[in-house]
Amino acid sequence: MSSTEAVETTGPAGPTGLADSARELAEGRTTSVEQVTAALRRIEASQSTLNAFRHLRAEAALAEAAEADRRLAAGERLPLLGVPVAVKDDTDVAGMPTYFGCDGDLPAATADSEAVRRLRAAGAVIVGKTNSCELGQWPFTEGPAFGATRNPWHTGHTPGGSSGGSAAAVAAGLVPAALGSDGAGSVRIPAAWTHLVGIKPQRGRISGHPHTDAFQGLTVNGPLARTVADAALLLDAVAGSHPEDQHRPPPVAAAAAARRDPGRLRIALAWRPPLTLTGSAPHPDVRRAVLALAEALARLGHDVQEARPHYGLIGLGFVPRATAG
Repeated sequence: MSSTEAVETTGPAGPTGLADSARELAEGRTTSVEQVTAALRRIEASQSTLNAFRHLRAEAALAEAAEADRRLAAGERLPLLGVPVAVKDDTDVAGMPTYFGCDGDLPAATADSEAVRRLRAAGAVIVGKTNSCELGQWPFTEGPAFGATRNPWHTGHTPGGSSGGSAAAVAAGLVPAALGSDGAGSVRIPAAWTHLVGIKPQRGRISGHPHTDAFQGLTVNGPLARTVADAALLLDAVAGSHPEDQHRPPPVAAAAAARRDPGRLRIALAWRPPLTLTGSAPHPDVRRAVLALAEALARLGHDVQEARPHYGLIGLGFVPRATAG
């Protein structure tokens, strides 16, 4: 299948975004049952091509959608009431196993993670769990437990990793937004490779509970969405601490910040990566694209300068922490 066919079949022309989906529900222009049913149909139709999901909870999601419609009809309003979303396979959802990309048999989680609890409190309907590479260790999403997840823009390519299932699901328009997790790029890499907005927030911004310090403090949960506004809306919905969390930053209003003019920014253009053992340089196509972006930012009035940041011994610190985690 070509990239054009993949997009036409399951791609971004499908459903509306997160904020628009919530608005349509609040205004009565659609129902949660309709949105969730359509999402499940898109997921099932794309699974043989994209393989974005590890587990679906179709029956439970439809029951929750029907309840959301009753609440909407009664006048209740929440930020994501009735909107279908997905979470990564490293996140506990009560009644479903958390395989973290691995094979084998595991018991179902007995309780939601704090991030999922907050998603539900915001009214979201979780349709399923998305694929992740084993233990979230690689910048691609494939493994013996589930095969390979494909990039909806070009099914011969990977969507990146480790949150590749969530990225593929959002980029293909299967769901309006999804949660991933990120230690060394596991949200940001898939976002870059599938034309999404991905955020790695600071530790504690989104609770990692039941984990107290995931991967020795490297890993946090973060949103994947198709616009800055949608990513900010999802971040606001899931942000907040659990009493057992080690890190509790003060709250921020991400959606309000996303609507604010940032003013003139100082932006560094750095060609040297923090760590490479191969000595490889950016591909010419990548270099051209980055330069075009830098020029566009400069035309918008931002101060863009080439820089050579001193990253320090990032590799010597990262490898043992990731391995221990």
